[in-house]
Amino acid sequence: MCDICVMTAVKGRMLSRRGFFAGAAGAGLTAAAGLTASAPPAMAQGHAAVTDMTHELSADFPTFFGERQFFWDQKFNFEEHGFNLAEYRVNEHTGTHIDAPLHFSADGAAVNEIAVETLVAPLCVIDIAARAAGDPDTTLTPDDIRAWIAAHGEIPENACVALFSGWADKASGPGFRNADAGGVQHYPGFHAEAAEMLIEETAAASIGSDTLSLDPGNSPDFAAHYAWLPSGRFGIECLANLDRMPAAGATLVIGAPKHKGGTGGPARIFALV
Repeated sequence: MCDICVMTAVKGRMLSRRGFFAGAAGAGLTAAAGLTASAPPAMAQGHAAVTDMTHELSADFPTFFGERQFFWDQKFNFEEHGFNLAEYRVNEHTGTHIDAPLHFSADGAAVNEIAVETLVAPLCVIDIAARAAGDPDTTLTPDDIRAWIAAHGEIPENACVALFSGWADKASGPGFRNADAGGVQHYPGFHAEAAEMLIEETAAASIGSDTLSLDPGNSPDFAAHYAWLPSGRFGIECLANLDRMPAAGATLVIGAPKHKGGTGGPARIFALV
């Protein structure tokens, strides 16, 4: 079929459906404007709200290497073609994203091979924000994990253990990378011993951070990555809105990408509270 025929057919169908979607759009826009929406009737009993844990992805979002990693090209637009369609190119580790085991191992699971049952996880939030405010190089340590367990009980099976440092508030500017004159970044991360403790003493399936890396920004060797990912578990970086989460009790839903052989990828992540 010729291109102009396809465009004409699509435009006709879209115009005929416009009235149907107009009513739904008004209600949808109200919910979309906020980060947290009322729970739909079908949500599992016990959850009252949904919170978006994902930063908006754009060409301006800060990156680990300090270079642009998201590129957008509008191929078709509604005015000319009757529909909108764009093509984008993105580094797998951009914005709120997954680190698959393959990212830091020779033969670990790719992002499409992450077990789907691990993508719905009890969320455990360990708050080190007060310490991070005074020391951007601070790390989440085994002592922080022990203190969380003493206050909230054992870390549940399949949990995502998330480091909350307050760093998400800096995501719109250079403070997110917080690089010094020598190019060394400064923000909190997991100490390798904390990653090892979670591997040895818990059944957590993932760890997450509200910074650009699972490791602290000044890490010379990615020790937490090398401890955690080769164990077959995955990580999440650049989480948003951890400040809205309880220390325990929320459920994280991780919309991991599923491209074959991927080392990770941008993800839409939300929490049920």
